[in-house]
Amino acid sequence: MAVVGASTLLHGCAATGEAGGAKARRIDVHHHFVSPGYSAALKGRGQGHAKWSVQMSLDDMDKSGIETSLLSLIQPAMAWGTLEQGRKMAREANEHAAQLAATHKGRFGSFAALPFTDSEGSIAEINYALDTLKAEGFCLMTSYGGKYLGDPDFWPVLEALNRRKAVVYTHPLSPQCCGKIPSGVPVSAIEYAVDTTRTMASLMFHGAAARYPDIKWIFSHSGGVTPFLMSRFEREQNFGKGVKEKLPQGFRHELAKFYYDMAQGNHPGALDALMGIAPVSQFLYGTDYPFRDGAEVNDALAKYARFSAAERRAIDRDNALRLLPSLAR
Repeated sequence: MAVVGASTLLHGCAATGEAGGAKARRIDVHHHFVSPGYSAALKGRGQGHAKWSVQMSLDDMDKSGIETSLLSLIQPAMAWGTLEQGRKMAREANEHAAQLAATHKGRFGSFAALPFTDSEGSIAEINYALDTLKAEGFCLMTSYGGKYLGDPDFWPVLEALNRRKAVVYTHPLSPQCCGKIPSGVPVSAIEYAVDTTRTMASLMFHGAAARYPDIKWIFSHSGGVTPFLMSRFEREQNFGKGVKEKLPQGFRHELAKFYYDMAQGNHPGALDALMGIAPVSQFLYGTDYPFRDGAEVNDALAKYARFSAAERRAIDRDNALRLLPSLAR
């Protein structure tokens, strides 16, 4: 067992870049996978998905200094299908992720999927994922059927997540309103970032963020376009009807509590803006694999002059360990 443990540790830290003079042991909180059942379900509705395999993930992790990746389904996860399909797809994907984590000790963790629009099914899956599968947290899409995560219809599930003090990672989708706008670029290039901000606003201004303070939220891509709308949110907070009751400590308090992964949000403009709304203690390393690779993130963060060596180590690993202590090895 000692030999296997040492081998795994060396494998995870191989030749991959340094942070503060020590071998990097990064934790990637934005790393996608595809389970066999989920792949078949997507193909059954005429939808393909990005190419992925376990070995592809491990190869990029080794090149990029990533010791552990938190697996989450490629979108749209459970944001479609019937109640029965949602429960079946979530259970199959979650059990597959747990199997990968068990087979590749120390290399993978899991953000379990939930059939979020199905309160009863979601609450059952929360308990099963945490108590039986030992998932590190959950993955939710930013919107479901035109409703965002703070919508009161979803509060029974949020209450269950809050009770378990769950970590909830979110990933954007193209919203129903805007998927066919002819902007000249793929819908993901603009609408994904905006959808992240819409769901953050929903959680704050519907009152869910304050109502369920023990949920630890992670938002993708450095928080979408949120930093650029601060004056508009400020005005809504000051003049919006009933806002002060829903946000008793103010929206800036909630933004500073949220966590932010840096996948596709790691250029200087995005990082400068993000540092204006949250402390570095809330920044997490993320790649968006297989859509992007670790080299892109590593290069961008290494070139960002405002991060000290200690802050780089915190982003690479220490912040994630504080949030997800079960990953400490």
